[in-house]
Amino acid sequence: MKAVVLAAGYATRLYPLTLTVAKPLLPLAGRPMLDYLLDRIREVGEVDEVHVVTNHKFAEPFAEWAGAHEGVVVHDDGTTSEDDRLGAIGDIRFVLDAAGLDREDLLVVAGDNLFDYSLADYVGWWRGKGEASAVVLYDVGDLELVRKYSSVELDADARLTAFTEKPERPTSTLVATAAYIYHRGHVPLIRRYLDDGNPPDQPGRFVAWLVPRARVYGYAVGGDWRDIGDAAQLLDADNHLRAAAGLPQRTSYSLG
Repeated sequence: MKAVVLAAGYATRLYPLTLTVAKPLLPLAGRPMLDYLLDRIREVGEVDEVHVVTNHKFAEPFAEWAGAHEGVVVHDDGTTSEDDRLGAIGDIRFVLDAAGLDREDLLVVAGDNLFDYSLADYVGWWRGKGEASAVVLYDVGDLELVRKYSSVELDADARLTAFTEKPERPTSTLVATAAYIYHRGHVPLIRRYLDDGNPPDQPGRFVAWLVPRARVYGYAVGGDWRDIGDAAQLLDADNHLRAAAGLPQRTSYSLG
């Protein structure tokens, strides 16, 4: 199994911070955000390579970060702005081409997600599903919040029967998070999805497309999960990790 970390976005909602520092490399309680995700990925014994895809603007800082972490490969997708970005699904295909991963099971995670559940448990659960893909689900407890994410419907066996990206009228507080497992038999479908002219951004759109075509299961988790998108979420995540590390709380975020 190979892991793919999506880190090629430009995080415009965090400007001016992310004009000079990529969001996944922003420090939280003294460590780059990406360190915490890599810690979780390292718990999965089957993962023997971690592929981080980023843009050309931040490729060098990511390469410097990866130099301190064995088994991490950084891919520069060649883009320089929001105008020419490949999109998350386009970046997955970019890594498939660059690293030849078409026949591998893939663990795909967004580089701006923080969580305390076990990826090893997730992969172990998925192993029992046969030829199937999977997505991590989380209960956000607020229907209004669901409109920012992806809503799902499940059958009695936790198989997805519907997947809606940013629903206008959600009926459940259970959302799909950006932590996917793609079975090696489904990985070639990423190319088919894009070749058919479907949108290359928002990784959940591929899952929505996949649900009626293949078996996809939802793995519900509890604990702490954060999708860091704006300044308030960044500060909250920093203070959460600072509290865990015994560091004083902050009233505003800073790189220092």
